[in-house]
Amino acid sequence: MSFLTLAFTLAFVVVALVLSLWLKLGVERDLVIATVRAAIQLILVGYILKFVFQANNAVLILAMVGVMILVATLNARTRARSIPGVGWRIAAALVVTELVTQGLLIGLKVVPFEPRYVISISGMIIGNAMIAAGVFLNRLQSEASNKRNEIEAVLAMGGTPRQAIYPHLKQAIRAGLIPTIDSTKTTGLVQLPGMMTGQIIAGADPVQAVRYQLMILFCILAGASITSILVGFLTYPLLFTRFQQLSHRVFRAP
Repeated sequence: MSFLTLAFTLAFVVVALVLSLWLKLGVERDLVIATVRAAIQLILVGYILKFVFQANNAVLILAMVGVMILVATLNARTRARSIPGVGWRIAAALVVTELVTQGLLIGLKVVPFEPRYVISISGMIIGNAMIAAGVFLNRLQSEASNKRNEIEAVLAMGGTPRQAIYPHLKQAIRAGLIPTIDSTKTTGLVQLPGMMTGQIIAGADPVQAVRYQLMILFCILAGASITSILVGFLTYPLLFTRFQQLSHRVFRAP
């Protein structure tokens, strides 16, 4: 696809802008900004990846993965700005998730340690893990705020912070996994995932494309689960003071 052909697809953005203006939604500026940012970011990333793929250097591969984890951490952290110290916990969970998933894939020789595999698969795993972490943090603060009386009652009766928050922690972890689980359930019926679609468009055998896509889906499920659980158990102590009281930070807007 040439840049000229790509430019023609801006007609889809124009349709969205016209609809927004017609219905007075007020999102025209956001649509333009999103379009420009996506174009600039993807084009830059495309050239960077081309260089990294050609270099095939382990340091560059790890650097790209590190940048992904950093950006994902900063984005997920916006869901819990009122909780100090949550950032490094998200980062730690994402690092563990990446080590486990990529470690198994490479260790079992499912994929080789090459940039086109490691970086591409890492992007999908980390991206979905970031979403799971963000949803979890949002739900955890909501649960703690809405169930404040129940939590404080357990603490007043001598319960530990873990005992007080555990039922609500489980609900938050479930909430963090719902988007990934629902997406996986409808794969192939409602949507054809990006990796599978890309391979088919490139001329690959559809059955072979399905195998790769299943591998990705399994990794994403594991990644979202690991991240949600790790962020949960690393973060919940921050909701309490050193006197084992529910912190006022819980009730601030994230």
